Amino acid sequence: MKKLIFPIALLMMFNAALAQSLRVPSASTSQTIKQEFGLGTIEIAYSRPNAKGRAIFGDLVPFDAVWRTGANNATTVSFSEEVMIGDKKIAPGKYGLLSIPGKNEWTLIITKQVDVTSPSAYKQEQDVVRVAVKPTVVSSPVETFTISIVNVKTNSADIVISWEKTAVILPVRVDLDGKIMAQIDNLMNADNRPYFNAAMYYLDNNKDLNKAAEWLEKASAQSPTAYWVWYQKARCLSLLGKKSEAMAASSKSLDLAKAAKNPDYVTLNEKLQASLK
Repeated sequence: MKKLIFPIALLMMFNAALAQSLRVPSASTSQTIKQEFGLGTIEIAYSRPNAKGRAIFGDLVPFDAVWRTGANNATTVSFSEEVMIGDKKIAPGKYGLLSIPGKNEWTLIITKQVDVTSPSAYKQEQDVVRVAVKPTVVSSPVETFTISIVNVKTNSADIVISWEKTAVILPVRVDLDGKIMAQIDNLMNADNRPYFNAAMYYLDNNKDLNKAAEWLEKASAQSPTAYWVWYQKARCLSLLGKKSEAMAASSKSLDLAKAAKNPDYVTLNEKLQASLK
């Protein structure tokens, strides 16, 4: 009998070693998304469970209870620059992203807690901001829980949480104008003045078009073969109603674009010239 003990012990150790080395796919895969936004970035880290034919909200994920907004580890969101959520300014840093799903309304929570994985761990006094949002029914069921950042504009973006048949949106804003205008004022007193970039900011944000045209004039003098500068100069002059000057600038851009073999700007100028006739 004693002779059998040693071989059996070896077999058990061998089987244990095999079990420890077994790797299988995670039931809820992890994902980190990073989006350039404003002058900084938004980064979200979370886990993605699958629906697997189950009823989700109001069943697997109970209504009116704190949810980690994902699976496994806590869901976190990081802002590299100050942003606005609701009426609250959020300082740069890493935060927890929690939610309280409801049948007719969700509460989305940005919290200082970055390790909440169960309702019992949540402390409301650590909230940075709470936002009430209305859930919507998606046109096509979402099998894998998804957080995405969409509608990314100069000063706003939407964080979208979607799973099964439901989606909710958390709007995020950033106050850039004051920062950028201060930069422009400062850099225009420097030796290397950013005429083109400053003009484009004015042009794209409905600011003083006469000032934008003045800077584009200087930018085209700095870079006389830059067809993209001449095109934006033509576009700005067109918006000012100066059709003949816009046509001349566009013709210059068109010739330079053809020489550089850039069909995109050839097409842009042809369309602009057609609108000026």
